[in-house]
Amino acid sequence: MSRPPSRLALARGAAFFLLWLVLLQSVKLADLAVGFVAAVAATWTSLRLLPPGAGEVRLGPLLIQLPRFVWQSVVAGIDVARRAFSPGPRLDAGFVVYRTRLPRGHARNNYATMMSLLPGTLPCADDADSIEFHCLDVSQPVADDLAREEARLASVLIPGVRRG
Repeated sequence: MSRPPSRLALARGAAFFLLWLVLLQSVKLADLAVGFVAAVAATWTSLRLLPPGAGEVRLGPLLIQLPRFVWQSVVAGIDVARRAFSPGPRLDAGFVVYRTRLPRGHARNNYATMMSLLPGTLPCADDADSIEFHCLDVSQPVADDLAREEARLASVLIPGVRRG
């Protein structure tokens, strides 16, 4: 169920204003006025760049994914650091072409960004139906990891999709 454009604009505006409040060191009336103007400008810009219906993020499932996102970031950082500092790096670098079910645009861009958090995996090219990833170790089950993460992210970005 999609929100009407006016409710979406209000929700985005409130989120931008809340972000402004979080970033403030102290609350003064002038700061609130500037924050309001900044929130209106950010809302207008966001509605132009991502109009209603172009991509919908479901907040509940997104919040459920947050701990996994943080955990993947930590694991990726440790893995890359371990490989960088080991005397004989265990690398089998190469490229993996992954056929994605996500169409080009909002969902695929978010997916590619999130997949850069998998240890040693970096998206480097795409075409109509696939994304090419540079991997530090292609002997790992990279394609399986990519498919599992795609299903998880699709459940957040695309209404009606369940995690696989």
